[in-house]
Amino acid sequence: MKLGFFTMPLHPPGSSLADSLQADLEQVVTLDKMGYEEAWFGEHFTSEWESLPSPDLLIAAAIPQTKRIKLGTGVICMPSHNPFQVAHRIAILDNLARGRLYFGVGSGGYPGDLEAFEVDGASGEQRVITREAIDVILDLWKDPKPGKYHHKHWSFTVPEVKPGIGQKFHIKPFQKPHPPIAVAGVNAKSDTLLLAGERGWIPMSINLVPPATLITHWSSVMEGAKKTGLTPDRSQWRIAREVYVADTTEKARKEALAGVMARDFNQYLIPMLQGMQYMKLIKTNPAMPDSAVTPQYLLDNLWLVGSPDDVAQQIRNLYKTVGGFGTLLVMGHEWQPKDKWVHSMDLLMNKVMPKVADLK
Repeated sequence: MKLGFFTMPLHPPGSSLADSLQADLEQVVTLDKMGYEEAWFGEHFTSEWESLPSPDLLIAAAIPQTKRIKLGTGVICMPSHNPFQVAHRIAILDNLARGRLYFGVGSGGYPGDLEAFEVDGASGEQRVITREAIDVILDLWKDPKPGKYHHKHWSFTVPEVKPGIGQKFHIKPFQKPHPPIAVAGVNAKSDTLLLAGERGWIPMSINLVPPATLITHWSSVMEGAKKTGLTPDRSQWRIAREVYVADTTEKARKEALAGVMARDFNQYLIPMLQGMQYMKLIKTNPAMPDSAVTPQYLLDNLWLVGSPDDVAQQIRNLYKTVGGFGTLLVMGHEWQPKDKWVHSMDLLMNKVMPKVADLK
């Protein structure tokens, strides 16, 4: 099993954007030195808490500051972009990274972002747009046909080739035929993970859902793969989770409930899910009241928190419950206090992961 990192990132409203971005970069530099395999950066335009509308720019800043960790867009929300521009930006980023790039794509779901780009989220229009946009990008990278590409949400023209003046679509990715593509799933029986299975792309499961939903995520991957005759590989499956490790389980649980993980859920994630009427996502029992979804509930049911021995067992239990997966993605939160969070990430890498090395 491999170990990675997924940051949205999360910073309270009113935080200094310059300081927050620097802190996000320092996190990934630290994880690179520790030996973490990969780090993914989210994208949101209108969320005050998730103040990163350009994960590709943050990745560009991280490339020269890191040595081996792979960096991924997590995700580029395709309904928010013109695919002609995305094809160029990701290709340039892949060349800057020289193969250390994952191209994570998704349909998005944050209400403000859908409103900003005039996407009808209630109808599921964003999912249709995403499939269409990805296909356009892949066509541009493979064999761009000159002509006008028109869509309700974008329009561009691939110019005719003119060798005499060097005019043509020519920006291509460093990795051939393109960077590995990943898609994130949220809901049970996820349509985006169905797409991952159809195309043989990397499936990623969100941190907010209980194990029973994760099982349906892999079912979607398998269903999609069956449509196209592919054989899905569980080692490609990424599962994101809140993780906190301390020297003792008592200390870890106490610090998790008193720290930024609990803060971020209390002040942002739980109210956001309530506002979007998505609280069912996070419940192990649909009949439980919203008021029962507290940091204590999350600690007991979703988070991986404890001593190295206990967290190793929790990972092993999760692995067994869902039938196996390849990479655990630790969710990013502000490292406050920094020394405790660095210690947690160090314990996870050097004390916990050796205990689950047999999980393939």
